[in-house]
Amino acid sequence: MSEYYDRPRSHFLLYLLLFLLTFAGVFGFMAYKYYNRSLGAMQEKSEAVIFKVDSDATVRDVTAKLESEGLIADSRTAYIYARLNHLTDLYAGEYFLDKSWDVDKILKYLGDPLSANQDVVMVTVVEGDWAKHIAEKISAVTNVSYDDLIALWSNRSWIESQKEKYPFLTDEMFQNGVRIFLEGYLAPDTYQFMKTTTAEEITTRMLDQTLKIYNQFQPQFAASELSTHQIYTLASIVQYEGGGTSMDDMKTIAGVFYNRMHSDMALQSSVTVCYAIDYDRNINDWQDCEVNVEVESPYNTYKYNGLTPGPIENAGVLALEAVLSPIDTDYMYFMADIYGGTGIHYAVTEDEHYANVAKYLGE
Repeated sequence: MSEYYDRPRSHFLLYLLLFLLTFAGVFGFMAYKYYNRSLGAMQEKSEAVIFKVDSDATVRDVTAKLESEGLIADSRTAYIYARLNHLTDLYAGEYFLDKSWDVDKILKYLGDPLSANQDVVMVTVVEGDWAKHIAEKISAVTNVSYDDLIALWSNRSWIESQKEKYPFLTDEMFQNGVRIFLEGYLAPDTYQFMKTTTAEEITTRMLDQTLKIYNQFQPQFAASELSTHQIYTLASIVQYEGGGTSMDDMKTIAGVFYNRMHSDMALQSSVTVCYAIDYDRNINDWQDCEVNVEVESPYNTYKYNGLTPGPIENAGVLALEAVLSPIDTDYMYFMADIYGGTGIHYAVTEDEHYANVAKYLGE
């Protein structure tokens, strides 16, 4: 009798064992595939990037940063891999890594003290920098000369060769009177360059950053009444006029310029005169801009209606956003309280504007 009842029990145990073995095999296979996929390269195409390991960073810190910067797929798997394979000796420094490398290669590279690059320099381009200011900063810390940078940024043939990669580079930027073709297209940011490099490598890295911002706002670019070149041009004027003010002020300033263009009025922006006379006369004082409104220059928006031939400086994200989504008002004028620091004051009529000038500037 006991033999009869033991046989089904033994069958059940056998089936259970087979099920558990099958489940373990499937689970193990899936875990193995996930583990290997997590350790693989992020992409097939080679793409070099600069990666910094801080002096106090732990292995967990480094793997988390590798994931956040898109160099590995999963920081936890990479951390376990580093521990299991004794790849935990990582050295502080700046490294050129490649997104086509797998986790093993990256960790071994970071674990080699000779891999750290001591020939990397940092250059910060701030909102409102002119192309010449950027060239001065870069040439001061790299082997690339100021003249080589300005020459490349004014080289129509080279810029046209980059148009497929950078859709914000259009034929309109080559119109007559433009001083430096890439003025306004060099996105403010903190960049890392090799001390020994080329003007082309420097420029493409900066244009890559401009592309990231352009892609972020691409729907607004497409919906704007202005062309791409006009957007960058107006953004540069708004940056110059409203840099350091609030987002609302920048959007309101943009709205004033739209109102003027819609009314076929001259923009009459003194900062455009600043750009003209600083280049021609080596003057850099806002009062000189105010008293030289008759200067002959295509950048003088007192003499010529509409926008300048090209941007007058390199605008930041906020100025670009202001132009793409201005505040709709009836204002036709604005002025900044230079002395009292009370901000920007707006007016609908000319009389109101002159009253503001008299009140805040004492004129």
